[in-house]
Amino acid sequence: MQAFRFTLGALALATLAACGKQGAESAATDASSAAADNVQVVKIGSANPLTGPFAHWGRDSDNGVVLAVEEANAEGVTLGGQKIKFEVVSEDDQADPKVATQVAQRFVDAGVAGVVGHLTSGATIPASRIYSDAGVPMVAASVTSPKFTQQGYANTFRIIANDTQQGNALAAHAVGALGAKKIAVIDDRSTYGQGLADDFARAVEAAGGKVVKREYTTNSASDFMAILTSIKGSQPDLVFYGGMDAQAGPMVKQMKKVGLAVPYMGADGVNTAEFVKLGGEAANGSYASSAGASKEKMPGYATFSERFKKRFGGDIQAYAPYTYDATRVLIDAMKRADSAEPAKYLAELPKTKLDGVTGPIAFDAKGDIVGGTVTLYRLENGAWKTVEAPAAQAASAAK
Repeated sequence: MQAFRFTLGALALATLAACGKQGAESAATDASSAAADNVQVVKIGSANPLTGPFAHWGRDSDNGVVLAVEEANAEGVTLGGQKIKFEVVSEDDQADPKVATQVAQRFVDAGVAGVVGHLTSGATIPASRIYSDAGVPMVAASVTSPKFTQQGYANTFRIIANDTQQGNALAAHAVGALGAKKIAVIDDRSTYGQGLADDFARAVEAAGGKVVKREYTTNSASDFMAILTSIKGSQPDLVFYGGMDAQAGPMVKQMKKVGLAVPYMGADGVNTAEFVKLGGEAANGSYASSAGASKEKMPGYATFSERFKKRFGGDIQAYAPYTYDATRVLIDAMKRADSAEPAKYLAELPKTKLDGVTGPIAFDAKGDIVGGTVTLYRLENGAWKTVEAPAAQAASAAK
């Protein structure tokens, strides 16, 4: 996922301060109540954009953490002979790197035992340094930038495939299955979008295709006519976009306006219901990926979806199954260490072997999930349908 920048004005700062104060007051109340019941409160931080254009992703992700914690509390957990009550500390990082570091410092100051998040790569990477310095474990559920686990931090883990794997799979499908030899690539200059586009472009060339045009926009733009007109002159067989649904929807509409009648392709930032809504009829026939298994192939999706809908009154948007599993990974490591102290249970995280809602979870030496899955989709009549990847594509995605 990408980073989305907002200019922070006085109102935004005041809101953040109010949220922090409210969270502190709530935590103090819970701690007081727990102390009276001789229960130890263990805080788990959940960092997401809860306002702004990515709020639909962020609230969904936060709900996954909440559900995992509620179920753990219902089961009853004892660590070191002490009854435990897990508490979710939710913060709005606005998918902004600067705000994300502020959130990270607040989590550290609040004494969270672990963090699930952040949602976007651009927010997560700068925040991860603060968690590393403080020794706070973090498990990312939607961060796909390879740079996240390439930093060498011992406290960072991810339970989803990365953009190199997505780029390889998408390029293999574009060049191999679709026969696209001349490809135009656009990205939004975010950590997520640019990194994904770079990985895709390299994979296209390796597969025997050619990137005939490389263009750039921003993650707040809405007018792409000049870029698309320029691309049309290069006569591509396919247009790839590294970025999010908020730009992808209008872009695919404008492709139709300029007469650029070729397939459109993106990754997990495009594979959303919001893209379908924003792109309308012009979005049909588009391709996208997800850095994980399809819901049909997730072993625990059906029952999780029922519990999620019953608890929150709505359907899963995107990453709730992954944040649920990320939370379970943290709690499972605490159980094995018989402690919620980061210095004690961090050593158990690399040993994780868990059957999650999303599939089997184990980590390699860098903290990446072992055997990360990439799923390809095509939009047909307003619905994303899975595309079976040939063996060559599967091998490329696994590299």
